[in-house]
Amino acid sequence: MNDHQIDKDKVAIITGASKGLGFVLANFLAARGYNVILTARNDEQLRAAAGQIAAGEAIITTVTGDIADPKHRQQLINAVQRFDRLDLLVNNASTLGPLPMPLLADYPLEGLRRAFEVNTFAPVALVQTLLPFLSTAKGLVVNISSDAAVGGYEGWGGYGASKAALDLISQTLANELQTENIGVVSVDPGDMRTAMQQDAFPDEDISDRPLPNTTLPFWAWLFGQDPAAVSGQRFMAQSEKWLVPA
Repeated sequence: MNDHQIDKDKVAIITGASKGLGFVLANFLAARGYNVILTARNDEQLRAAAGQIAAGEAIITTVTGDIADPKHRQQLINAVQRFDRLDLLVNNASTLGPLPMPLLADYPLEGLRRAFEVNTFAPVALVQTLLPFLSTAKGLVVNISSDAAVGGYEGWGGYGASKAALDLISQTLANELQTENIGVVSVDPGDMRTAMQQDAFPDEDISDRPLPNTTLPFWAWLFGQDPAAVSGQRFMAQSEKWLVPA
């Protein structure tokens, strides 16, 4: 039995799916037979990404919008209702905040609010919104974190704080949703050669960073696990040991 046969009835939502890690995951899951709902803010880029996915029999749905917008989250509900289940929610969409990245002492508060709305509040809202479908499938929520959540790096305070909060939210949701048989994990994918990484380091050559598909061995393992067995854990996708000790 191949992967496509194993996963052909499963449904996934990937936020920030038009490029970078989100696109790599969408392509990977579609190849396994998942029906994949892709969302991102740029409609042209999102449709172009969907067109590059070799979907086979999988259904690829695009829903353009901002995950911080309640109306967009309702559109995602409408897309999921077609399948009446959600096996995987990957909260990948993120914002660095104001660029160039300011020190916290100088951080525009509106920009800080926006960073938390996208990186922290929206993932919680999506879980709340999609909870019935996740419960039906006994699904998995993956919140994309960062080493900035634990590093206290100069200039990364706004982004890092929003991801640190998301890590705690992941642990808390994992505890609270045990009775629903829903797993929740956070994953630090590591430095990658992406547009976001280039935005963070505008004057640097980032060609030495690995491409997002470097992390695929980890994702192949994670998506093969029972969500309940991994729930509450934090992983590092490029580390020699994926699980971060508690």
